[in-house]
Amino acid sequence: MLVSDFHYCLPEDLIAQEPLPDRAASRLLHLDSSGAIRDTRFRDFPDLLRPSDLLVFNNTRVFPARLYGRRGGLKSQPVSAQNPSSREFLQGRVEVLLTRQISAEPNEWECLVRPGRKIGVGEHLFFGKADDLQAEVIARGEFGERRIRFAPANDFFARLEKIGHIPLPPYIARPDSSGDRERYQTVYARERGSVAAPTAGLHFTPEILSRIRERGIETAEVTLHVGLGTFQPVHSERVEEHALHSEAYSISPEAAEQINRARSQGRRVVSVGTTTVRTLEYAAQQGAGEIRAASGEANLFIYPGYKFQVTQALLTNFHLPQSTLLMMVCALGGKDNVMRAYEHAVAERYRFYSYGDCMFVE
Repeated sequence: MLVSDFHYCLPEDLIAQEPLPDRAASRLLHLDSSGAIRDTRFRDFPDLLRPSDLLVFNNTRVFPARLYGRRGGLKSQPVSAQNPSSREFLQGRVEVLLTRQISAEPNEWECLVRPGRKIGVGEHLFFGKADDLQAEVIARGEFGERRIRFAPANDFFARLEKIGHIPLPPYIARPDSSGDRERYQTVYARERGSVAAPTAGLHFTPEILSRIRERGIETAEVTLHVGLGTFQPVHSERVEEHALHSEAYSISPEAAEQINRARSQGRRVVSVGTTTVRTLEYAAQQGAGEIRAASGEANLFIYPGYKFQVTQALLTNFHLPQSTLLMMVCALGGKDNVMRAYEHAVAERYRFYSYGDCMFVE
């Protein structure tokens, strides 16, 4: 299966740069099992659900994972007439995106760095006007990421909240703002650990959640911390050759019981977001078809041909061309149907990606 089979053309002006003032005002494209497409609004989503459905959310919370700082200039040369700017260059600005905490003691993280080629093992990094956080690069990873170790600091996450930035995706062509700290977060976010929002959940409001409960629809929560695996680009020509980076997940005993009960009763499991799908399907594989309470690392790559064990319907945003997320949606809704729905969304000028509109696939 070719990665190019999942390409579509998107005008740049359809990439949402700002969230709507009202979370629930987004448009919703409804793709049903027959392949029929219907244009509606997210406010109608509770009415698209069945009273017997189990709606599963990813309750991860985004933290300000993007840090701007300076390098210590490990390899800087003495300032000379031949190279007067060497030290300034080698102590220049750096950008670090924390993607996963490896250990708390010592405080080590997996991260992406920029400029990548110039930041080697042994380099020292300083963040904040008063060097609030300091770190050393201790290793390189197979995907181009680095492993860094922070110097001991009281209230590490409090310092991170102070000097860190919300890690908006690169297709949002603006700096993050104070408003993004609230809007690039679901209203039910609880477990800190993600570097990108589970964007299908951004549309929910307390009012929408209340309407869902009033209809008697059961809800459950799992956790998958969004990291490299979700936004890692596909570089191979063939889909099957791509390897997905792992992401931390957790399923509580209560959630496992809810999901298993719904399945045994023949009720539909509806996932809010592709990260929820990955969590449930990976857990089902690990449990020989049963969902068990567990924590671990999920790296399941879902593409057309995959046989879903748990998820039967999906609420999701629109995804980048040739991305693993688009491939997952095609696996559930059928490649031809989903790609046709995307063409429709472009023609009808839906808003795309993280702050954009959504679709419901069943």
